[in-house]
Amino acid sequence: MAPRASWKGYLKLSLVSCPVRLYPATSSSDRITFNQLHKDTHNRINMKPVDPELGLVERADLVKGYEYEDKKYIIIDEQDLDSVRIESNHTMNIEAFVDEGSVDLIYQDAPYYLAPDGAMAEETFVVLREALRKSGKLAIARLVLSSRERVITISARDTGMFVCTLRNPAEVRGTAEYFGTIPIGEPDQEMLELAEALIKQKTTTFDPKNYEDRYEAALMKMIREKLKGHKPIIAAAPERGNVINLMDALKASLSQSKPPAKSKTKAEEPAAKPVAKTRAAAGAKPAAKKKV
Repeated sequence: MAPRASWKGYLKLSLVSCPVRLYPATSSSDRITFNQLHKDTHNRINMKPVDPELGLVERADLVKGYEYEDKKYIIIDEQDLDSVRIESNHTMNIEAFVDEGSVDLIYQDAPYYLAPDGAMAEETFVVLREALRKSGKLAIARLVLSSRERVITISARDTGMFVCTLRNPAEVRGTAEYFGTIPIGEPDQEMLELAEALIKQKTTTFDPKNYEDRYEAALMKMIREKLKGHKPIIAAAPERGNVINLMDALKASLSQSKPPAKSKTKAEEPAAKPVAKTRAAAGAKPAAKKKV
């Protein structure tokens, strides 16, 4: 079954345009989610709209309201929304180009894939894609998603294009409130060199497969155990050594000469036993045995 497009319209650059489809680049369907149940009946709870005066009401009787003052609303109906017509409802009109990497990560929001809508659009789409790829630029455009106009970046990716919605500048908080009291002075040179050496020692090529969601995996393991009628397995918390000072900690970290940390997989779990022996030899307390 073909994926469902989130948006259909036209990608336009000056007088050149082609029909395109926009698809979400990520999915949360595999995440573990919970439903609200009654503690006695275990029946799933239905969330129903309640009016303070009328009690339970039908969803068909609900309307949209904008709160312009405290507890004062203006009603907005579908005709009002339909009257707000702007070009980006159906067109990604490229307004400008910027260097790749010039868009601060804090402004990047939701990722999407962009593909041509039909064989007739492919030639124009490929020309625009390759022009973006060779220029090393990001295109800046706008489109309307979920009744909101969003500024987006467009770039070449594989045989298609990659779209990322950008946050409104008003949504991004400044740093002064959080970083204002952090000292600016230069750190101790020797400690700085040790930290830089530690970074170099642990530098690797990023592979997302090595960084699975360990909490999600542990949660699923617990659920499977409960389905078998077993009590949940309580994982022992990692031991924390007493850090005397930063210099000693940096030197100790470098002397361990460990490769870059990777997320454990089930296949790697049995190899964890020798680590406990190393800790015991170093004088650390052995990890507490898991209760079954």
